[in-house]
Amino acid sequence: MGIRSSALVCGFSVALAAFLLPQAGGKPALAAPDKPTAQRKGSGLPIPRFASLRSDEVNVRTGPGSRYPIDWMFKRKAMPVEIVAEYENWRKIRDWQGASGWVHQSLLSGKRSFIISAKTTSLYKTPASSAEVVAKLEPEVLGEIRSCAGDWCRVKVSGVSGWIERSGMWGVYKSEPIN
Repeated sequence: MGIRSSALVCGFSVALAAFLLPQAGGKPALAAPDKPTAQRKGSGLPIPRFASLRSDEVNVRTGPGSRYPIDWMFKRKAMPVEIVAEYENWRKIRDWQGASGWVHQSLLSGKRSFIISAKTTSLYKTPASSAEVVAKLEPEVLGEIRSCAGDWCRVKVSGVSGWIERSGMWGVYKSEPIN
């Protein structure tokens, strides 16, 4: 009995050693793969970037998944938000007041919008501070960004189009071109 079990153990050890030793390619049979096979990727778009809310009610969660609790809720469709991180189909966003949390990508839109964040801002007929003022925009007014070049952006607010200096709104980066 002792001889038979020793032979069996010896045979198993030889088979195991042959399996684990380097093969013709120079790599062990059980070597880890060269690259991770399951990476958690987002959209591949640059971060940070701006987007807007697609719905009047958007739940903001404490983490990237529906199992995370709802921390608070946005209640303003088309509000601009800054995407600061991604995890699979979830985006960590920040609003103009600095509040942040996670939302599902389906609740965001690529349409560009802006909000007047600080003080009353003039909407001009042409991109010059000497141009005719079309309207005065109060803080928290939302609008749509049509295009931006230089220090000015062409916008639309409640059916009225005009130009705003970038510094007077939140929702576009300092030198970001928008066509």
